[in-house]
Amino acid sequence: MKTKKTVMRTCVVTRDKFPKNELLRIVRTKDGQVMVDLTGKMNGRGAYIKKDLAVLEQAIKKNILASQLEVDISDDVYETIKETINKQL
Repeated sequence: MKTKKTVMRTCVVTRDKFPKNELLRIVRTKDGQVMVDLTGKMNGRGAYIKKDLAVLEQAIKKNILASQLEVDISDDVYETIKETINKQL
């Protein structure tokens, strides 16, 4: 029986590699909306962050997600990300 390969992705904040299921994907769609991608398959430019509130605070403080996704991110989006992390912890 074949074993499944573990897909690794890099957190844009910590620059550490983690299995894809330990990270949260944030996507900028073609029309410029920023959304949380729970499926991991949405179209658009994506960035992965670790499911940790301290990492999210660091991303907000240093404006890392906005620079990675090349778009301004509103406070509402950060609140949605924070709620999503809290649900999944």
